[in-house]
Formats: sequence, structure tokens, C-alpha cells
Amino acid sequence: MSTTAPVGTGPRPTIVLVGHGMVGQRFLEALAERGLTATHRVVVLCEEPRPAYDRVQLTSYFSGRTPEELSMTDMGFIEEHGIELHLGDPAVTVDREARKVTARSGLVVGYDTLVLATGSFPFVPPVPGKDAEGCFVYRTIEDLLAIEEYAKARATTGAVVGGGLLGLEAAGALKGLGLTTHIVEFAPRLMPVQVDEGGGAALLRTIENMGLTVHTGTGTQEVVTGDDGAVTGMRLSDGSTVATDLVVFSAGVRPRDQLARDCGLTVGERGGISVDDRCRTVSDPRVFAIGECALASDGRVYGLVAPGYEMAETAAAAIAVDGTGPTDASLPGASFTGADLSTKLKLLGVDVASFGDAHGAAADCLDVVYADSRSGTYKKLVIGPGGELLGGILVGDADAYGTLRAFTGSVPPIAPEQLVLPAGAGAPVQLGPSSLPDEAIICSCHNVTKGAIRGAVTEHACTTVPEVKKCTKAGTGCGSCVKVLGQLVTSELEASGVEVDKGLCGCFSQTREELYEIVLALRISSYQQLLDRYGREGARGGDGCEVCKPTVGSIVASLAPTIGAEGYVLGGEQAALQDTNDHFLANLQKNGSYSIVPRIPGGEITPEKLIVIGEVARDFGLYTKITGGQRIDMFGARVEQLPLIWSRLVDAGFESGHAYGKSLRTVKSCVGQTWCRYGVQDSVRMAIDLELRYRGLRSPHKLKSAVSGCARECAEAQSKDFGIIATAAGWNLYVGGNGGATPRHADLLAQDLSDAELIRLIDRFLMFYIRTADRLERTSTWLERIPGGLDHVREVVVEDSLGICEELESLMTAHVAAYRDEWAETINDPEKLSRFVSFVNAPDTPDPVVGFVPERDQIKPDLPLLSIGSRPLEGSAQR
Repeated sequence: MSTTAPVGTGPRPTIVLVGHGMVGQRFLEALAERGLTATHRVVVLCEEPRPAYDRVQLTSYFSGRTPEELSMTDMGFIEEHGIELHLGDPAVTVDREARKVTARSGLVVGYDTLVLATGSFPFVPPVPGKDAEGCFVYRTIEDLLAIEEYAKARATTGAVVGGGLLGLEAAGALKGLGLTTHIVEFAPRLMPVQVDEGGGAALLRTIENMGLTVHTGTGTQEVVTGDDGAVTGMRLSDGSTVATDLVVFSAGVRPRDQLARDCGLTVGERGGISVDDRCRTVSDPRVFAIGECALASDGRVYGLVAPGYEMAETAAAAIAVDGTGPTDASLPGASFTGADLSTKLKLLGVDVASFGDAHGAAADCLDVVYADSRSGTYKKLVIGPGGELLGGILVGDADAYGTLRAFTGSVPPIAPEQLVLPAGAGAPVQLGPSSLPDEAIICSCHNVTKGAIRGAVTEHACTTVPEVKKCTKAGTGCGSCVKVLGQLVTSELEASGVEVDKGLCGCFSQTREELYEIVLALRISSYQQLLDRYGREGARGGDGCEVCKPTVGSIVASLAPTIGAEGYVLGGEQAALQDTNDHFLANLQKNGSYSIVPRIPGGEITPEKLIVIGEVARDFGLYTKITGGQRIDMFGARVEQLPLIWSRLVDAGFESGHAYGKSLRTVKSCVGQTWCRYGVQDSVRMAIDLELRYRGLRSPHKLKSAVSGCARECAEAQSKDFGIIATAAGWNLYVGGNGGATPRHADLLAQDLSDAELIRLIDRFLMFYIRTADRLERTSTWLERIPGGLDHVREVVVEDSLGICEELESLMTAHVAAYRDEWAETINDPEKLSRFVSFVNAPDTPDPVVGFVPERDQIKPDLPLLSIGSRPLEGSAQR
């Protein structure tokens, strides 16, 4: 039996929206902004069992985000505006003559305006075996659920067909599920639409270094199955085969236009519902199409969310202008004739961005390229004959994306080569958002200009990034503009004479640096005392927050010997201030187990100690791995096993490697002149001396170091927070390097130093960094942020321009003298050992969630957190 809401029977005209994805939700918001939800009845027919969610962040589901956290739909908004949302009930037919839509449930809704936002469907190549058991697509949360269930039960190897944006997302998901992962891409490089040959090569190297196998320039000819009909492999067009238990097709998408075809609307030759520049279908003025299902007036189907949002606003504006509702000329959406295809994504942990004419199609354009194969960084800018920036590609380091994209079409104020050089390589001029023109687009998702953001601050009295987001919608799409947005808000407030709150958090109005000075000057050894005396008025007497507690805990720990505080991080009040990892002196892993990382100074270890590590790993069934930091990590310990394991390690002479803390991690080394015929200094001895000197030093962020015995740089010292390279005359000291997500070459601070001079400068540098850095700020970021940069740091720590070097050295001397191994103290104190239980009320009961399965003669996590039963799926769909 069906129910019908015919045309003209109600007091208000009816808008029917078919589809409730990201673009559909933006359309509803655009209707509300224009007052149309007050003058119209709005009905939404949604095929999926849950309201609109962030499909751009879909893969974050495998990192622990629930469907509720992915949701983009505030049900309060739906209720407030009287929107009738029908979940799990897609439209199946449209009668344009009668102006009625029939849903799968039998519901019939009459419409005055129909908006199709049906999105797209995954393209599956027509190869034999494509429908076999173990073949999946990667599009919805339901797809992800099916993939993880199959992967856990039946797969150890997975293959992704397609090396584009979504294909790399899918590969990251399979890798996260613990599968050996292959990527098959028909084009000669990964992400062929977004990056060029150089960018593809940099991306390929980085992804292969993660342990994934990439097959480019070849296609899938057949999915091979076993006797039970399940996937066992793939046969490729180059004649090779891939053994795999699971296949994910991610070879692009096609417009979902079948509903439009069935009701006689015009579609493009290659798909897509044909619309004009108001997103109104060319066949029927009462029907609109937006998002991936629409063929825009410029002849393109847009698969990115930003153009979809523009279409949503355009359609809402057109409906308002039709005379049936109020309109506001200041709102966006006058017409849609094309869109900016710029995009920035983090794929498999790698930043990838492209903007403008990324491939240099314009006549007489030139390329400015910087490439560093060691760090996986590739930057290309396309420059026009007049010096204007036409576009670019960024792989590995895309921090400048927001600023560069905003300069597209104009002549940047500095030379192009300075825009691509990394910090520390030629001291490039840093371009800030203040140099952008007001018409520059800051948020491409919502087409928000710099002028609009400035207006939000100056005209609408917005003083924080969240307020500006709410006012302009900037930063509420993909999020790639949030960094620039924050910089603009701060600079605009300062330019207006408004005092910008730079406090650490809602509890303290002081910065971390200011709190450090207060603790040092007044010898305050208690967090509660600091909060009650110097916290914001409303925070005094309270418990603090998750930002300031570990920050103050770190400050107190780094100054403990000088201010007379408890140096043990789990002693007294300090225990309540620690992050999860510090709380158990071990790194928490994804299945709830912990890792054990004993210190191996300089990477040098005796056979006897190697045997002890092997015996401990064997006896406790731990996964073992040699790391890039020249240590041996052991994974899979339950919390109650940590003291037992460390008792044996401490007895053998090991101590904590502090892999869990914001402190010194490792000092790598090559073998130096002792063994290497090129070595000019004893790099191993120096690395051991430095690691033993700075072990346990608490700092704003982790610290890494390395010592190379010659200029061949085998220890990669120039990618460390402080790195040392031997010379015939002594040692060169480099500072501010980083080899992580944002690579940075270290800067030369001083050269040809003796042993004593080297250690003295490192003492000063580290204590000055600890004194002045922000919370969770690496030395690389600190060196670029601090006024005067490297020159200022050199003046302070080399030339003693502030007259504080004696104090800095004294602080380090106190730390060295007071160092105690945290695990040695812990295992000898029954009270401290009492915290190492999974359940306080059942200390002898192990956590049942922590489980393992075999892999390559070792173990890997059995991930119940990824099982269907542990996810609150249905509840999120029925809100």
C-alpha cells in the first residue's frame, strides 16, 4: 500500500530531494539560509540507512572514527526546519507529468521542485570474475563493513584495482587491516589526473617504502577464483599474476543517472544529467541535478565535493529566485559554469595536492621544480610567461598549498624558486596569508575569499576560528584551509588592535614559554599550585584540562632537579598529569596492547644483550622488529606483563628507551672511523655519549638525533632535531631537521667543533628550545616560528647575546646528574607496580579485547575494534 502527497494539496509548495550525501546536506543548508525551509515543505529520500556523512574522510573509519563521528547531519537542524527525512527509502520512479516521486517503500510524494543528488556509483571493469566472492567496491560505510569482515575472516593479502584518489584510500584501509597490499593502476603512474610524472615517482617511492607493492602501466584481465568460487588471485594485462584473497575495485566512478534516464531527462553521451548554469535540467525546468550525477553546462561531471557544494548553492538560489521564496543577493550561488579542481589530500599518510594548471597545458609556460627523493618530496609550480602562477603539484610537503592556490592567476611577490625550496635550503622568504589579495579564494569547498574572512572579523565581530567557520563556512569542508584560516583571523585581529588570546588553553592565559618561566623563576613544583595562582579566574580551583596538564607535567619534569620537584613522572601529582603512553611507561598500540623499547645507545649492542631480547620476546610471545632508529621494538605486551618484562630487561642492563615520552628517542650512528674506510671521527662513541647524556630529557615534543662519521651522511643527521656530521677538524652541528610528515633539512649552527664545544652547544640549544617552544612543537617548526629564526638561535646559544648560556648549561648539568631510569624505579616499588592492571576492580583479569593471530612466524593484532559487532552502526542511522 502506498501513501501519496499530491501536488497542490498542502499550503506550501514541496521540494523533493533525492539523495542525502554531502552535497544533498549542503543543499538543505542552503535552502535554510535562504528561508526556503520556512516557506516550503522539504522531503528527502535517502537510499542509505544513515543520514549524510563525510565521504571524504571515509577511510578514517578504519582509524577508529565511528559512523556517528563521520556524520555531517545535525538532527536538530533537520527537526528545526521541518525536513522530512526518509532513510533507507530511495526514489525508484519519477512521473514528471504528474510531478510525483515513488519511493521503494511505496511512498508517493508530489513535488513542485525536484532536486536529484543521486551521486555516482563505482566503475567495475568488465573482467571475468569481477563478481566473485571476495570482490568489493569502496564507496559507502556498508562497503567498508563488508571489506573488514571478509578481511578478518578470510584474507591475508588484498589488491586494489585503481591507483587514483579513492584507490590509494582503499589501499591504506587494507594495509590498516593488516593485509599485504597490492595496487594495480592502468596508467603509467599513480594519481594520473592530479600529479605528473615527477610527482607520481615521488609518491611511488614513498608508498613502496611503506611496504605496499605497486603495479603501474598494467590492467586487470581476470579475477582468478578457487573451487569454492572465492578470489585467489588476479591475472594482469602484462602477463603477470598477483596472489590475493580480496580485491577492491576503485577504478573511478560514473554518474548515477538511471532515475533520470527512466523518466526521460536528457543525459550526456558518457553519462550525467544535463543541466544549465543554474543546475536546472535542460529537459524540465522543475527538475534540478547537483553533484556527481550532474553534467554541468561546461560539459564536465565534477567528482569533488567543492564543485558539488557550489551546485547545491546555485540550485537553492535558483529556486529562491523563482519567486516562491525570499532571497538574499549576498548569498552565493548565482550560477555554476565550472569549478576549481584544486585538491589537497593525505593519502596513506602522504600529503598530495594539485591546483590550477597543474600539468602545464597553457602555452609558453615554464616549470619550477624541487625534488628530494630521500624525503619523498616533490614540488612543481607552473609559471606563465608574465610571471603569473598558473598551478602546481605538491607531494610529501603540501603546507604551502593554501597560500599558493590563493596566488593562482597572479604574480607572487617573491621568486618562484623561493616558493618551492624547503625551509633550511636557501632560507626562502615565507609568504603569509597577509600577502594575499582580498579576492583570493581561501576555502574552495565553500568559495570563501580572504575578504569574506576579514569581513567576518571586522564586520561580524568574530574573534575565533570556530566563530569564523560558523559565519562563513570556511574550513568546514575538507579542512585543508584551516591553517591559513587561523593565520588570517589572528593577523586581522592584531591589525584591528584587538588583543589576541594566545594562552595555552582555557585554563591558562599564558603561553607555554611564559608558564616555563613562571615555574623556573618561582620554583613551582605543583600543577595545582600553578593553576590556582596563575590560571584564569574561572579555572582556579578546578581540575585543569587535557591540554595544560601534560604540558605543565612536561615543564615540571624537565626542570625537576632545579626546582626540587619529583623527577619520577608517575610519582605523586605527576602521575595524574601524564598522557596515556606515559601513564604506563609504554606506547599503546591499536589493539590495546603495549610495546617495549629498551634503549640501545648509538645502536651498539652486545651479543649477550641481543640474546636477552630474543629470550624475552620468545617467552612472552612478542612481535619483534628492528626500527629505523637502530633499536629493537617488541610489540604485543599486555599491561600486566610490562613489569615482568622490564624486570628481566633491567636485570640484563637495559633501561627505558622513552619511546612513549616527549623526550629524547634515539641518537643514530654509522660505524664511523673505527670500521669505515671513509670515516674521519668516532661517530659511535659520540652517539653513545650524547644518548646517555640526554636520555630522559622531557621536552615540548620528541627529540631525535644522529651522528655521521663523514660527509657521506649515512646516519641521516640532517633530518634530525640535532644532527652531527664529522669533519677532519671536528664536528659540524645541524639543528631543526625533521624527516617526518613535513620534511625539513637541518640548518648548520656551528662547524669544526671539538667534543667539548659540541656538547656545550647542544646543551644550550636543547634547553633554549625547551624554554621557548610551544606545546607539541618540533624543533623544525620552532626554528621557523621563533622571531629571527636560525640567526637569533645562533646569537643566543653560540654568542650568548641574552647572557643566559650559563643558566642553560646549569639546567642541563642538573638534568644529567639527576637522571634515574623510570623502569628501574618502577619495578622496585610495589605501590608503583599496582597501576599495571587492566581493571582496577579485577587486577588479575586480563583485558579480553587484547588478542593476536599468527603472521609470518610472529603475531599481529586481532582487531575486534574493527569487527561489525563492536560498532554502533544502526543507532547512528536511526537518530
